[in-house]
Amino acid sequence: MFIYSMRAGTIRFFGIVCVALAALVTLIAFVPELQPAAATSSEAVEESQTVSYEKIRSNEDRVAFLGNFGWQVDATPTESTTVTIPREFDKVFAAYNEMQRGQGLDLSTYSGKTVERYTYTVTNYENYEGTVLANLLIYRGRVIGGDICSADTAGFVHGFNHP
Repeated sequence: MFIYSMRAGTIRFFGIVCVALAALVTLIAFVPELQPAAATSSEAVEESQTVSYEKIRSNEDRVAFLGNFGWQVDATPTESTTVTIPREFDKVFAAYNEMQRGQGLDLSTYSGKTVERYTYTVTNYENYEGTVLANLLIYRGRVIGGDICSADTAGFVHGFNHP
């Protein structure tokens, strides 16, 4: 005759493991797939799938990247510098990061990192007479952020897509 005994602690442990596995299986089965933040319409989904944010190493790559969004820019950047993404965002930078999140990017993962910023003059911005600039933030050959903005103090700023 074979007798096996279990302590109450062992039974409790296996019970917790079973409940955790059941919860994990339920979450996997019922939680929908997450869509990128930029995917607000089918057009945005198609566009985000065709534009590559990787392997942006040369000036031609940066100009071509902006061309993917329909922007024509002067081939020579007006400014090329390095900037450091702050570790803690103030209100202004938090708002800028929300704009980045709206286009599927997030600067918070690069906090404290030094990145390259390239600024180009946009030549085909419609219905605006002032100077329009395109800024690209690049970290290790990858576009991590950027915007299209006016050079005027009371101007505008938006993501890469046409407004």
